[in-house]
Amino acid sequence: MPLEPKALEALRIDRGGGTERYEKPGKQRLIIGIATIVAVLAVCAFIFFLRSNKPVVTTMRVEAASPTSAGSAVLNASGYVVARRVATVSAQITGRVTDVLIEEGATVKEGQVLARLDPVQADARTVLSRRQLEATERNLSEIEVRLDEAKRNLNRISVLRERALVSENDLDTARAEFNATAARLEAAKAQQKVAAGALAVQLRDNDQLEVRSPFAGVVISKDAQPGEMVSPISAGGGFTRTGIATIVDMESREIEVDVNESFIGRVHDEQRVEATLDAYPDWNIPAHVISIVPTADRQKATVRVRIAFNTLDPRILPNMGVKTRFLDDEAPATASAAQSKAPRVRIASDAVVKDGDRTYVWIVRDEAVEKRAVNIGQERDGTVEVRAGVNAGDIIVSPAVGGLTDGAKVQVKDKGVAS
Repeated sequence: MPLEPKALEALRIDRGGGTERYEKPGKQRLIIGIATIVAVLAVCAFIFFLRSNKPVVTTMRVEAASPTSAGSAVLNASGYVVARRVATVSAQITGRVTDVLIEEGATVKEGQVLARLDPVQADARTVLSRRQLEATERNLSEIEVRLDEAKRNLNRISVLRERALVSENDLDTARAEFNATAARLEAAKAQQKVAAGALAVQLRDNDQLEVRSPFAGVVISKDAQPGEMVSPISAGGGFTRTGIATIVDMESREIEVDVNESFIGRVHDEQRVEATLDAYPDWNIPAHVISIVPTADRQKATVRVRIAFNTLDPRILPNMGVKTRFLDDEAPATASAAQSKAPRVRIASDAVVKDGDRTYVWIVRDEAVEKRAVNIGQERDGTVEVRAGVNAGDIIVSPAVGGLTDGAKVQVKDKGVAS
């Protein structure tokens, strides 16, 4: 049976319409994915743009300053930390060093052995002194025996003379022999004392073989080594040492400053002083005047003033440079109880922004800045006292930068401490 072309055409499946139906949803998903990626990249770029435009600032944490004597300065002066008790310890006898028992920086007690000297020659001299004493004692014993014999002989001659059995000359000879022996006995006793004294001196010199510390302190210099010769006096050119070590009594540290004689009238005994070490410029140390040395330096036209620390600290070392502020005698102002108890703070001068008569600082909180007005006091040494507006623990921008606005976000570079 022949197939008709129209019938076959009616049985064919039309796939064109189905392809369009299946391809359309896939294109939509691709478009949506691309749009999402573009949006995410745009948001990231926007966030990076915002962060990259944050001002970069350096911050400092404010801390309460060390309590010092309040008052205004009437005079400033510079000087050095000195120790009143400094000793270069030497041996009292000449000898060769065998042991040095200390090093620089060691703390020593009074009477502690610092070094020992070679005892060979001292021991030989001690043996010689003992033998000399022994010889004088034996000589003394012999003379005592002879004196006893001379005394008995004198007694016999005296009895015989009374009986006229011997001449007067024999009596005189016996008496002279007795007196001469008695004199030799006294001389022997004196020689014994000399020998005993020589032995005592030698034994005392033997004690000097151990060089001891004259007081408690710290060794700042070790001047001799084992094998070197030491002597209490300069001898032998540069080959003989005159010292073993230099010791400083750290309890005797104080300040010496030279005050121009034109301003010495502003200084008096027991005057309050505020000292600042060059090594610790932010540390104000309470002190007071000990005395004014009653003489002037003709060359420099200055008068030396001694100043004592109220409290000694291990950080205070001899020969450190120090700046001092002589304070007036007025009592600190007590406007209110809260004000008198409030801790005093100092911050860097470059953290304060001055706008006409107003002064303010930038406080950093949660990476944002806040403009805060402050009441400042005396400015010195690159710092300024803040009487109101800033508290201990606040984080401030230091140094202050331009272009900041109240509430603006900032990027913190690093942090320090302002006190």
